[in-house]
Amino acid sequence: MIILKLENLIKDAILKLYNVSFNNVQLQKTRKEFEGDITLVIYPILSVSNKKLDITAKEIAEYLKLNLDKIESYNIVQGFLNIVISNEYWVNQFININNINDFGVVKAKKESPLYLVEFSSPNTNKPLHLGHIRNNLLGDSISRIIKASGKNVKKVQIINDRGIHICKSMIAWQESGKNETPKSSGMKGDHLVGKYYVEFEKIKQKEIEELVGSGLSQKQAEENSKINIKAKDMLRSWESKEKDTIDLWKKMNSWVYDGFSKTYKKLGIVFDKNYYESETYLLGKNIIEDGLSKGVFYKKSDGSVWIDLSAEGLDEKLILRSDGTSVYITQDIGTAVLRYDDFKFSNMIYTVGNEQNYHFKVLFHILKKIGYKWSKNCFHLSYGMVDLPSGKMKSREGTVVDADDLIEEMISTAKNISNDLGKKEYLSESESKKLYNLIGLGALKYFILKVDPKKKILFDPLDSIDFNGNTGPFIQYTYARIQSLKRKKLINISEIDPTIIISKKEKEIIKLLLDFPDVIQEASQKYAPSLIANYIYELAKEFNNFYQNTPILNDQNKILVNFRLCLSIKLGEVIKTSMNLLGISMPDRM
Repeated sequence: MIILKLENLIKDAILKLYNVSFNNVQLQKTRKEFEGDITLVIYPILSVSNKKLDITAKEIAEYLKLNLDKIESYNIVQGFLNIVISNEYWVNQFININNINDFGVVKAKKESPLYLVEFSSPNTNKPLHLGHIRNNLLGDSISRIIKASGKNVKKVQIINDRGIHICKSMIAWQESGKNETPKSSGMKGDHLVGKYYVEFEKIKQKEIEELVGSGLSQKQAEENSKINIKAKDMLRSWESKEKDTIDLWKKMNSWVYDGFSKTYKKLGIVFDKNYYESETYLLGKNIIEDGLSKGVFYKKSDGSVWIDLSAEGLDEKLILRSDGTSVYITQDIGTAVLRYDDFKFSNMIYTVGNEQNYHFKVLFHILKKIGYKWSKNCFHLSYGMVDLPSGKMKSREGTVVDADDLIEEMISTAKNISNDLGKKEYLSESESKKLYNLIGLGALKYFILKVDPKKKILFDPLDSIDFNGNTGPFIQYTYARIQSLKRKKLINISEIDPTIIISKKEKEIIKLLLDFPDVIQEASQKYAPSLIANYIYELAKEFNNFYQNTPILNDQNKILVNFRLCLSIKLGEVIKTSMNLLGISMPDRM
């Protein structure tokens, strides 16, 4: 790459000109308002040249021009040496990448590191909601990006299929369900079970109000709520593995799993392995016993087990209750070890909301103290919550924005806006339906993923489906526009002449395309799909500016026409690859 050649040549220049070895070479892209491609910051070199700024810059520039034929010219602006690289170099760079299929993507080898990415992790007492959508889209996208960077990737989830919240749906169904099933009700299974979770809370609140009205305190009323007592009894029955309870639990969970699978299919989400809390909640106890013997943990007088992490800037943390039962951190310790045994991963990524930041700090410190060396490669991909203009969501009150409803709303909105704008090009009814799905889901995914994971999102469906601006539909329309060019003209790469003169805009597009491999690597290292989204937007903007101001098909110079077509189509390929890293499919026509 030209940057590395320049860096080495600049070091040689400083050694020859000033008789000093110098390693602090600072190169950067030339700012758009100046002529040039690569800029050398001169100020640090003054400490060894002992000459004026302009003289130092000119001496180094002349040395570079004499020793590297790819340098066409240079200019010096206020301590910055702006270097112009020859037209032929950029054309040749494009010819090289134009011959590469899946440019920018590195294929993993068998011996490449294995990254385990956990995401989704739903409860089986309710359907997936808007918060789950951000979780799923982040987890899926970062899995794709890590894979594209040359690593092996496995996607896992742990399904929270046990506990008092599951029993609440079960007991409410028993109380008022009248044997209703997904088939008899016409509801998705997860929606049906979620309906009874909300019903439980309604019954419970009515009972509490009546008990408070009879003279009990709020706390006493909650303790004496009949349906609440029944839910607790059912949990004990489940833990005792009583057949009737287990059978009902399996039946209602099967309804939920069927519902989840339909939502995952809509979102394009697949997992390599599912873990279930009902199978992992007892894990970790043996590990805790081993940690006690090593002095990592300690017992209090009531028999509860703790760890003191105050030296790490954290607090004391309960590991086992006094009755010997597990807490969440115990289960997570056991599940982490189980996953390592299953996959022998090099890195483990937990995609979980930022309300669990402290939990994962504690988990990783505990794993390290126990002696698991791989714990240093565990990472919490923390993200902010998603709100709607109408406010926050509450599962118990039934005010959650259901994932399925939101997906359908996005598709419907895409249909209405597309029809209003005439964004269809002679499509059949089935093709139109497919297009609305692509636009609706593309808008949803792009809007969520373009935001840095750490930031909260205020999601407005209408804002996300805009054919102008930084949106999925804008990028999809750009891609479709490129495909229309492709259909109009035959492409022949052999006709690209490396000596052709290209415009500044064409050079800028080539330079932007050349950045793609580095963007993938950076997004993978930082676990940031937003870097990919921002890059795609820049590509789309550059192409649309190029399209509006350049006669791509109408120039009399046919060799230049073919070059411009090849450049457009390669840019389209990179857009498609990039959007695929966000889990977004692209339409050929709009």
